[in-house]
Amino acid sequence: MALNKQHKLYQEDIANVLSIKGIELFHNKSFLITGATGLIGVHLIDALMAMGDVHVCAVGRSKERAQNRLGEYFDNPRFTFMEHDVTKPFDSQEIVNSKLSNGKLDVIIPLASNTHPLAYSKFPVETILINTKGAEHALQLAEQCGATVLYPSTVEVYGNALGDDLFTEDYTGTLNLSNARSCYPESKRTCEALCQSYMTERGVQVKIVRLSRVFGPTMLSSDTKASSQFIQNAITGEDVVLKSQGEQFFSYTYVTDAVAAILHVLLHGETGVPYNISNPDCDVRLREFAACCAAYNGRQVVFDLPSDVESRGFSIATRAILDSSRLQSIGFHPHYKIDDAIRRTIELLK
Repeated sequence: MALNKQHKLYQEDIANVLSIKGIELFHNKSFLITGATGLIGVHLIDALMAMGDVHVCAVGRSKERAQNRLGEYFDNPRFTFMEHDVTKPFDSQEIVNSKLSNGKLDVIIPLASNTHPLAYSKFPVETILINTKGAEHALQLAEQCGATVLYPSTVEVYGNALGDDLFTEDYTGTLNLSNARSCYPESKRTCEALCQSYMTERGVQVKIVRLSRVFGPTMLSSDTKASSQFIQNAITGEDVVLKSQGEQFFSYTYVTDAVAAILHVLLHGETGVPYNISNPDCDVRLREFAACCAAYNGRQVVFDLPSDVESRGFSIATRAILDSSRLQSIGFHPHYKIDDAIRRTIELLK
């Protein structure tokens, strides 16, 4: 899969991110973004760099991957790539003095995380450490530099819904600590608690978003989420393989809406108050997502049993619908419906 960032559809996506209210307040600001080569990181950096006068320090573990995903910016004086393992502390002086053109760090967005089932299954210890140590070191850096942290949490902090409940920001569902799959939701819950603790004890400014299941054309080919696998089947013109009955009812968000919402909360959200990021027009059952991908090529949805390794990485949730009322109350409204978002993703990656 290769994304053509000059494609008309992708440029429309970037323009929609930059249409949010107050975006001009980011002019001449500096952002440090970990997980820079991931699904959300790439799209976020593309949008910020398109503004023309924003400074970005992109952090990742692989310079080679960064060159493949963000290589067009490597000669840009407003962009720096920093090869760094987020489980290790940052050198704040090095970043402020050498990594940012305007000499000041304004915003930190710690996106680095294992975010797909195979990683949870194979590397649960790494998953916990990347999340918790990555958040800790981002908060430490913010304390030293006076930056604001935008912390990207997840729908998975809610666990499984009780009946037909919606997940409001004060909801507590059913959690399962009896297996290693809890590495992801429990470490994210700990990270949110760490954010609240740094705010209370050390005065760090933190804004929190809880992302629903995000998809889009900046996805990695190694992504093993069900939605990503369906999209890859559609790109190659194959039948779409469903490894369950597909009754799971989830909130999804197209990556452009997710990035726009992150920046909107950064601009307009309250400090310390979590905001669900979801789109009611993208609340669908897993089999419906699969069917939409299959319909793109006139193919079928077929069932296949998952392997033991795959099964260990699956979420226990069967219903996870985020209530986005709080996000809407601060003026954010998404652009894309599910069928349009899936179509755009496939067309941009074909």
